[in-house]
Amino acid sequence: MTSTSKAAAIVGVAESDEIGLVPHKSALAHHAEAAHNALEDAGLTRNDVDGLLTAGYVNYDLADYLGLAPRYTDTTTVGGASFVIHVGHAVNAIANGLCEVALITHGQAGRSSRVPIPRDPNLPSAMYEMPYGMIGMPINYSMAATRYMHQYGEDRTRQAMAEIAVSTRKWAQLNPKAMMRDPMSFDDYHNSRWIAWPFHLLDCCLVTDAGAAIVVTTPERARSLPKPPVWVLGHAEHHDHAGITTMPDLTSTPARVTGPAALGMAGVTHGDIDLTMIYDSFTYTVLVTLESLGYCGPGEGPDFVAGQRTAPGGDFPLNTSGGGLSYTHPGMYGIFPVVEAVRQLRGECGERQAPDVSLALVNGTGGALSATGTIVLGVD
Repeated sequence: MTSTSKAAAIVGVAESDEIGLVPHKSALAHHAEAAHNALEDAGLTRNDVDGLLTAGYVNYDLADYLGLAPRYTDTTTVGGASFVIHVGHAVNAIANGLCEVALITHGQAGRSSRVPIPRDPNLPSAMYEMPYGMIGMPINYSMAATRYMHQYGEDRTRQAMAEIAVSTRKWAQLNPKAMMRDPMSFDDYHNSRWIAWPFHLLDCCLVTDAGAAIVVTTPERARSLPKPPVWVLGHAEHHDHAGITTMPDLTSTPARVTGPAALGMAGVTHGDIDLTMIYDSFTYTVLVTLESLGYCGPGEGPDFVAGQRTAPGGDFPLNTSGGGLSYTHPGMYGIFPVVEAVRQLRGECGERQAPDVSLALVNGTGGALSATGTIVLGVD
């Protein structure tokens, strides 16, 4: 397969105008605001857009709402990993001349919407998991975390999850857009109410209203725009199950495939990465993803994150926006880590800016730890 490393660049990123608790706006409004803001960030207009990628909407409905008529369209939907995967798809489309300016958008009124999500009763998970109480992601992910505790020790796993929750909140305190900015101590974490053992409330992501968008274009066009291009150096995608009961290994995610593949395409190693953005639907998601990506070995995650290593001032900047745990999480979160990574690479993050960021890795997870997308981003 021909490598598409540096075949396209991200030139615009943005959130919707308001994120958090926004009961007066629809999901489509978040899409539209984020798209407008990202195009403005790129120095482009909707008339420049000829590719549209999203998850959760039929694209002709979204395109009609946004006033677009794309010649390339993609509605790949694998949960929160979708938008990271869309970046790779946009690169491939641009490299093959299918479009020149690709717009990736997301919007959800995850907190305020009262629209039920239909579920096919014939799906295996509906027939063979839900009748036995496996309903909702907190329960699915808690089952995986319980297995990890069994294999690698309950106390050290618990401390690792606490380290992740506390360090992520410290980053959120530096982000004016973060929903949860109150200080969090280890006692606060351990004393928060139970949701689904072994998860406390502070192990679980937020539920918010929000939108975000990304603009990807050709190298030639990228170099002509106001802001420095952020190159897509590597990208990969993989999924290997749907329901949690068919997950091959509850302590290893599909990032074990996408991490090495994306790094390989980029021609870099873990030691070259300056910033890591990992989908944090739960603290366990971060722990198991670090291992699956190859930053450390199986069962070594608790030692890897110990001592607030991933917090501001630590030597491993992780989820610098405050993540899904403290910044925002409207339902599918994967687009937001990309937005933060681009801003960090441009040096636009103010008080929370990580030092000397020239290479970033972003990993998104979707479903019941079912799918992942990984991208490696860099600047000249």
